[in-house]
Amino acid sequence: MMGSTPIPKHHELKPYNLAVAGHDGTLCDSQGELFIKPCTDQELQFYKTANESHQAFADLMPVFMGELELNDSTSVRDLDEQLPAVSEIISKETKEEIIKFGKEQAAEAAAQSPAPSVGKEWTEKAKSRKIETNKSVVLENSAYGYTRPNIMDAKLGKRLWADDAPKEKQKRFDIISKETTNGSHGFRIAGMRVYKGSTNPGELDEQDYKVYDKMYGRNQVKADNLVEAMRKFIFNPQAGIDEELGKIIAGLFLNDLRHIEEVLASEESRMYSASLLFTFEGDGNALRAALDRTRADMSGEQYKKEDGPYTPGLSASRVDSGIEMDDEGQMVFPINTAISQNMILANLAQAPGSHDMQFAADSDAESISGSSNGDIPRIYSLKLIDFAHAEWTPGQGPDENALFGVRSLIKIFEQLADD
Repeated sequence: MMGSTPIPKHHELKPYNLAVAGHDGTLCDSQGELFIKPCTDQELQFYKTANESHQAFADLMPVFMGELELNDSTSVRDLDEQLPAVSEIISKETKEEIIKFGKEQAAEAAAQSPAPSVGKEWTEKAKSRKIETNKSVVLENSAYGYTRPNIMDAKLGKRLWADDAPKEKQKRFDIISKETTNGSHGFRIAGMRVYKGSTNPGELDEQDYKVYDKMYGRNQVKADNLVEAMRKFIFNPQAGIDEELGKIIAGLFLNDLRHIEEVLASEESRMYSASLLFTFEGDGNALRAALDRTRADMSGEQYKKEDGPYTPGLSASRVDSGIEMDDEGQMVFPINTAISQNMILANLAQAPGSHDMQFAADSDAESISGSSNGDIPRIYSLKLIDFAHAEWTPGQGPDENALFGVRSLIKIFEQLADD
């Protein structure tokens, strides 16, 4: 992707308007491909070590492009050293614009920062959604490539605070957990954006989205209506997402959730207030078109008969498909494999109600991997995000706090996929 997408110029950066939760100050380029997020040292190091030493975990995260640290003495050479993977395709003028922008942001954060004091209590000022930092992490934008992305942030954990959190913050977060589904299910809906998510035009924003802010998951969603709240995100006849399409999307998220459970259970880490970011194409017509395109790309000459079953010769844009063909030419999907967007019902576009998809409990299907490609319409994405309070904890076992939420989500998506 980065081979064709330069880091943006100063005037091309803009506030990221698709965030459904999290801190202020996030930015994206004019095309929406890059996500530039202010971050703490701890979060930055977690991204780095995950990509260096925990590849299975890193695959659950947004693609890490690099970091930006800008101060009064930052030069173009410094920026080249910070972003070596993309430095050759960025013009000097663009680099200077980035430096200028970063310094402006750092100065603004410093001007708004209260004077430090020993033993300072956790105040309303400390709860500001804007991180006071001159560092940013540069990520691939998980919402890029969709016509109308539906987005949901599910904040994980029954316990929401890290060991170093002030007592006041611990008490406040414990109350939030007790009063929300964080306590009962290990996660809560921290925000949602649903395209045409209401029949009442007055409830839609200027882009025809119904936006559920953080108070929705805190005040309106409880244990007894949690599944129905999740249905609002997936099933949406006003936008053309009928039961058929909704079950497909729910099934794909379910497979990814099972894979996430496997990875987290195999790692020794701790994450507090991390989230799972669910994204899928919210326009029913665009979703069906993307499914048709996927089927077309995976048909015809792309299937090559070798020794044994057919395996799809997918393009480099396809990621971890886990698809194979049986002896009769039917698509076979390993049920215990993390299934990504490229494996979706290659035969979905057949006559309505006629689907020949098969699942194999034990399959030797070869995983086909590659990189993202802006020419391919996207269907869905599930990423683990927000690592400001994350660390590796060798010898302490898996993160059961986060796994509690993941396992609850698995149970819910099992219902959504089977309804």
